[in-house]
Amino acid sequence: MDKIKMTTPLVEMDGDEMTRILWKDIKEILLEPYIDLKTEYYDLGLPHREETRDQVTVDSAEATKKYGVAVKCATITPNAQRVEEYKLSQMWKSPNGTIRAILDGTVFRAPIMVKGISPVVKNWKKPITIARHAFGDVYKNTEYKVPGPGKAELVFTPAEGEPVRQTIYDFTGAGVLQGQFNTVSSISSFARSCFQYALSSKQDLWFATKDTISKQYDHTFKDIFQEIFDAEYAKAFQKAGIEYFYTLIDDAVARVIRSEGGFIWACKNYDGDVMSDMVSTAFGSLAMMTSVLVSPDGKYEYEAAHGTVTRHYYKYLKGEETSTNPIATLFAWTGALRKRGELDGIGALMTFADKLEAASIAVIEGGTMTKDLAGLWEGEIPATVVNSRQFLETIRDEMNQRL
Repeated sequence: MDKIKMTTPLVEMDGDEMTRILWKDIKEILLEPYIDLKTEYYDLGLPHREETRDQVTVDSAEATKKYGVAVKCATITPNAQRVEEYKLSQMWKSPNGTIRAILDGTVFRAPIMVKGISPVVKNWKKPITIARHAFGDVYKNTEYKVPGPGKAELVFTPAEGEPVRQTIYDFTGAGVLQGQFNTVSSISSFARSCFQYALSSKQDLWFATKDTISKQYDHTFKDIFQEIFDAEYAKAFQKAGIEYFYTLIDDAVARVIRSEGGFIWACKNYDGDVMSDMVSTAFGSLAMMTSVLVSPDGKYEYEAAHGTVTRHYYKYLKGEETSTNPIATLFAWTGALRKRGELDGIGALMTFADKLEAASIAVIEGGTMTKDLAGLWEGEIPATVVNSRQFLETIRDEMNQRL
């Protein structure tokens, strides 16, 4: 068959460690034989980020703003140990955080459901999508370790006017301080991204904060969501037959556990970080979770929800066989290809993405899988554990039968 032609490039962001190996194999085995792949390539591997002083991360985000669709491999966010291991000049920031800030995006994560792998929460019948605000809060905080007695104050100095001061705490001994922030602009973008995504997927939207305790900070989130919904989205939601629902975060957790799923759960930055891991683990694993960053002006960046699988990478370097699940990375590619096809009017590209996802799920449901999935498997067919490359080759064989 002729390869599918692309008219606009995807922004391709390569990554680190074992996921970088999977990235190469996915392209070689499942994409390049079928698609005349057109990408603008950026190497976000930690060595190249060091070489460019992280400019490559900024460049990749700007390219995403230009072309509209990106696909990203998992990357290392260095800590002190990584600084020493990679001989870094500094502890570079999270690439995901940099990209999210530039795109002003919201992260949507949803589990990939497979027959034979049951959610731990038995009444969950449909996917739960976590919408995580990806700006500010604890991830952009300012911290101070208090050495001893003293007065801690919150001080805001207006561009014009006198400073406003509030006492945080009168310390009688040592302690710690943390200052957080967010902006009306970013919260508004978060709200609009959530409402638009709910309409496009025709799912109810839940939003939760702790406004009863945080009467200024969290309450501002609640108010902005409600004001934008009432002014811009209420009629569209009613027409689509979907609901916007607000509640406290602790009530939301209880409702989510009792629900059957099938909705979007919008969370502030930290809540979304924690709850997306909880939801993904309860449905199976982070390696079976899709993740897409959506900006309010319609830019998309698809990625795996998990990290770089360091432990497997060290085994791989020793020549030992690994069985690393590539599904989340593969679905990042299919998501980006489908969106590129949708935006460019290339139906064949969208169909290819659909068939590749269906083939991947069919292989697992047929009993062939990586080691992590075998540990979750409850299917009637005995699990056959294969290494990562064999798994991708089995998907390719299934794919060929569908084309």
